[in-house]
Order: sequence, then structure tokens, then C-alpha cells
Amino acid sequence: MQLNHYSHTKKSHAKEIILLCDHIVSPANQGSLFRISDAFGVKEILFTGNSPDTSSSRLRKTARSTEQNIKFRQIESPVEELKELHKRGYISIALEITSNSIPLSKVNLDAHKIVLIIGNEQHGVSKTILDIAHHTTHITMFGNNSSMNVAQATGIALYHIVS
Repeated sequence: MQLNHYSHTKKSHAKEIILLCDHIVSPANQGSLFRISDAFGVKEILFTGNSPDTSSSRLRKTARSTEQNIKFRQIESPVEELKELHKRGYISIALEITSNSIPLSKVNLDAHKIVLIIGNEQHGVSKTILDIAHHTTHITMFGNNSSMNVAQATGIALYHIVS
């Protein structure tokens, strides 16, 4: 028998996760990120560059009301915000394919406080943020394409972090 929303038992984990979104522009991706964040117990979403329009029908359709449950805010300086989070004990993990990124499966994810950094759909995570992130990591892929949708990649990364 398929479970419905009312028979779902909420689970929790011991991680404190913040999602930092570097210029995510698509309302569909923003909505998906709210939904994924809700599913994986993300504490807060930080948006830089593009504040989500929570009145957008496309965002609301993909978020399925989770934009009402997940704390989020617009930040002006992601570098300063990240430096402050580092001072508060957060380990930062940028999800970006670079010449020196390492597979996500090789990153030690035992830290209690984690900032997962994801980037713009076209340009990825900005260099200024990559320069101060503790880790730059990528998801190992086996097909011909070198990237995947930002929301899909975030879901995979969050699964690795909380598992």
C-alpha cells in the first residue's frame, strides 16, 4: 500500500545543513531546491544574486508548499556570509566540477555543521566562493554529459551528506 502525506513518519538526522545557492535563476529549480531541502532536513537556504519569487506559480508548483516550511533569506555578500559560517564551525562543500575537485564519495562528511554550495545553472559556483570553500567536489558520472541539473545534483549530494 502506498503511503500518503498523513501516514508518513518524519525522520531526523544529527546534521545542521545550510544550502548556499549562488545565483540560481530558474523558478523551477528554486522550487525544487525548497522541496529537496525539506526532504533532507536542511536548516536554511541562502540565496545570493536572485531572490526567489515565492509568488511564482512555477516555483510553487515544484516546491509543493515547502517554501512555506523552509527558512530562507537573500544574502548580499556570499563570501562574507561563508566566512562567518566558517567562524561558527561550518565546513563548506562546493558542488562544482573543476580541475581539482574530488568525488563527493571521497569527502569526509562526518562534520555536524555543513554548508553545501551550489551554483548557477549556466556558470556554476563563482570563483570567489570556490576560493574560500573548504572542499570542491563533484558527483561521479558515467554517461557522456559532464553535468546534471542543479536540483538533481543537490538531491544526490544531500543524500550523501545525511546517509
